[in-house]
Amino acid sequence: MVRLFVEQLCALDCARLDSERGLLGDTWLLDVELEGTLDDQGMVFDFGDVKPAIKAVVDRAVDHRLLVPRLHPGLRVEEGADGLRLWFPWGDRTLYHRSPPDAVCLLEAETISTDVVSRHLQDLIRPVLPDNVTGLSLGLREERISGPWYRYAHGLRLHPGNCQHIAHGHRSRIEILRDGRRCEATERWLADRWRDIYLGCRADLVEETERDGIRYYRFRYQAPQGEFEMEIDADRCELLDAQSTVECIAEYILGLLESRDGGANYQVRAYEGINKGAVASA
Repeated sequence: MVRLFVEQLCALDCARLDSERGLLGDTWLLDVELEGTLDDQGMVFDFGDVKPAIKAVVDRAVDHRLLVPRLHPGLRVEEGADGLRLWFPWGDRTLYHRSPPDAVCLLEAETISTDVVSRHLQDLIRPVLPDNVTGLSLGLREERISGPWYRYAHGLRLHPGNCQHIAHGHRSRIEILRDGRRCEATERWLADRWRDIYLGCRADLVEETERDGIRYYRFRYQAPQGEFEMEIDADRCELLDAQSTVECIAEYILGLLESRDGGANYQVRAYEGINKGAVASA
């Protein structure tokens, strides 16, 4: 039997709910191995067909979605005419989320992990493979980042695609030049500030409340795919006066640095997941 492998077939950007840390943005790389007999071309599966077939399933099922552990104790889920509502308790807090159902991926687990997501994808991908493929192995892993990085979740109200989901996210590196030289101390400062951040647009903030001594922000907007709403603890949020595109994020970071250290000249290279992003400089 022969095995075909494709490393880094695609990147998966998503958000997930964690019982200890709440809402997290994440980016994983997908590695694939296919086992089977050779077809008439002498192939297990044509490389030109592997990526589009598998990536279509990944995009439809999990990419840019909120991954929710259905078996998490205390989770409440309701589906109605106005969308899928869920309440997720973690620590002494509760996150509320409402969206069209296809913005959420409910997984049969108590916690979300790369193994849980891999098994879910494996069940969905098998039926789209040709008959000569008899075995499938998937692996999800984080990008190796030698320097500082952070996780952020966000939603883009004006985006025509799935970025409009109010809770999707990324795990991203950050590169900052101070007076023309890489400044890891400043990168670390930002990474610590934004370790598990939600980047919200101030225009989408509709309410601020307090319960049991904890402040919550409620965001709501109408997007091409429907109405989205989320209530999240305010100390996990940073409010931007613009949409949280990576271009605006890079400019926002530049503004933070200039207000913190106005005597220096900064350049910000902000990533959105893996190998893509934006540069902002004075």
